[in-house]
Amino acid sequence: MQRLTEAEITEALAALPGWERLGDTIERTYALSSFPTLIAAVVRIADAAEAADHHPDLDLRYRNLRVVLSTHDVGGLSPLDVELASVIDAIVGSMP
Repeated sequence: MQRLTEAEITEALAALPGWERLGDTIERTYALSSFPTLIAAVVRIADAAEAADHHPDLDLRYRNLRVVLSTHDVGGLSPLDVELASVIDAIVGSMP
């Protein structure tokens, strides 16, 4: 696995609305409809992350979920981060 170039990061973020770069990470905060919905989303994200063997940092605050992605093995962002960000967007987008 290789670290993304600056151009690849810029291109990836253009395709991931709502995600922001912070140093060697990308992050997004979602507002969900309720606390139980947030927990259900976290369980689905955990399952997807485990299947990808790539685990995000998750911060839960009532109905708000902050997700931070980075690939520690490459010391920054990799294609795994972009792929998981897209999966997480789909999961959260499917929640009521």
